[in-house]
Amino acid sequence: QVKVVESGGGLVEPGGSLRLSCVASGFNLTHYGVNWYRRGTGEGRELVGFIIIGEDTLFYADSVKGRFHISRDNAKNTVFLQMNDLKPEDTAPYFCNVPLRDLWGQGTQVTVSS
Repeated sequence: QVKVVESGGGLVEPGGSLRLSCVASGFNLTHYGVNWYRRGTGEGRELVGFIIIGEDTLFYADSVKGRFHISRDNAKNTVFLQMNDLKPEDTAPYFCNVPLRDLWGQGTQVTVSS
């Protein structure tokens, strides 16, 4: 089955870190760009960042720049979202998306609270 599945969310205190994973099944993720989105309360989706094929071009939203980093592990068919210095406003469900495959994961909840 062709799909992507996120994991790694949880509850963390402000200033803490989490690493989210987006694992692909049924296709080679190496050949595709991947977006990370999050959904705020009462708002639409926010594009957190993306990585294209390889790691030569990355984009980050201003709200996460300098704190979040996207990377790949091709051997694991996985894209990661490393989140550092987390803030309460980062609280949201996070989703990975492979646009050329029109694939979305089910999301993983990140909660930043003391």
